[in-house]
Amino acid sequence: MRKSDLLGAAWPGLAVEESNLSVQIAALRKLLGPAPHGVEWIVTIPRVGYRFTAEVQRCENADREFVPLPERPSIAVLPFCDMSDDLGHASFANGLTEDVITDLSRIPDLYVIARNSSFAYKDQSTDMRRIAQELGVRYLLEGSVRLASDRVRINAQLIDAIGGGHVWAERFDRSLGDIFAVQDEVAGKIVEALVGRLAVPPRHGQPAGLEA
Repeated sequence: MRKSDLLGAAWPGLAVEESNLSVQIAALRKLLGPAPHGVEWIVTIPRVGYRFTAEVQRCENADREFVPLPERPSIAVLPFCDMSDDLGHASFANGLTEDVITDLSRIPDLYVIARNSSFAYKDQSTDMRRIAQELGVRYLLEGSVRLASDRVRINAQLIDAIGGGHVWAERFDRSLGDIFAVQDEVAGKIVEALVGRLAVPPRHGQPAGLEA
């Protein structure tokens, strides 16, 4: 794929230097690890772009490739849904989502989907399992925010996209005395609850276990 096409797909409508693309390609190579027979998974085509050498499987009637799971716990935080009557409160839901993504990204050995990729599914009713397959993660965190007067109610739930069940769910009722403090507190509690509940992908036919 040409560099211009990759830049347009990853950062639509933005002026981004090619060095940013090189950094992301390097990160992908590190994540994928060594390929069989000494061949790179992502090959650089000089002055053109990159080519992915592995075989890509496409589900019938699918319009996106499914990404294989990484060899470590993986999660995508979907944009929290704003259920408030006042549409101006959407920034709170977006801010909470970004806080959770940021805090999860600080955890070693945890693969977290970047904000731009997660927000591509904002206000979409796509099947959860399909989203996880397209992003290449096992777990999805979704939630909702409802503000009324000086109170906020936040619901969050962790979904195992492989098994299709809920791993964890919680509701938070808080006062909006300090909106940023509320976001920090709730994001911290969500992250704390998730650590230890994310299973490592099964290897060599063994069932998945839970992180300590």
